[in-house]
Amino acid sequence: MSQKTGLVVTAHPGDFVWRAGGAIAHHAKKGYRMKIVCMSFGERGESQFAWKEAGATLEKVKAGRKDEAERAAELLGAEIEFFDCGDYPLKLNEAHFDRMVDIYRELNPSFVLTHALKDPYNFDHPNAAHFAQETRVVAQAMGHKPGAKYQYSAPPVYLFEPHQPEQCDYKPDLILKIDDVWETKYKAFQILAAQKHLWHYYERVALNRGIQGSRNTGIPMTYGEAYQTLFPRVVTDTLG
Repeated sequence: MSQKTGLVVTAHPGDFVWRAGGAIAHHAKKGYRMKIVCMSFGERGESQFAWKEAGATLEKVKAGRKDEAERAAELLGAEIEFFDCGDYPLKLNEAHFDRMVDIYRELNPSFVLTHALKDPYNFDHPNAAHFAQETRVVAQAMGHKPGAKYQYSAPPVYLFEPHQPEQCDYKPDLILKIDDVWETKYKAFQILAAQKHLWHYYERVALNRGIQGSRNTGIPMTYGEAYQTLFPRVVTDTLG
């Protein structure tokens, strides 16, 4: 039986850690091959502490964020590929598009995690979500790179939680229990020194979602991650 896979499409390095680190580690622990596609190094707008260091340059900040992201991905049990298309704003081109389509076809993921559809505070996030969805669809088209051999079915899409959900029209309908991997996720937080002001914020988010998950199901839960399903979930038997 072939190994199951999961794909995470993220605008910046911190995004996959804060918002989906639990899902990544949880599925990696279950034997999934987890792949992260990171659009940028977050070198302009996502590296506040790095820019405060003496002698900071764009090249140094990018190198530091790349190192952080690689170490965080490894800790969570995932592989990572960078598109290096800048941030604030992202500048995605045809080569990025073709590569993303190839990744979908090569990986044939069981699911994809990406950003919310709206975010008035950070346009990189919905742009990355749109890119993830458009390439997901194009990967199905036999006329895109005709003759290419692949086995691919468009996967379900789960949108991870934005920084201020009430401003992003974000209504989660799924909470993933991440108690078994919380310590790993928090250790990944600590790798992201350039954004250490967010460590405790996202710990509180995980605790809040854990409480909500427990109250809605009765399942004991301390830490959770929220997701919004983009397409209908299909069942073939019972609803419960």
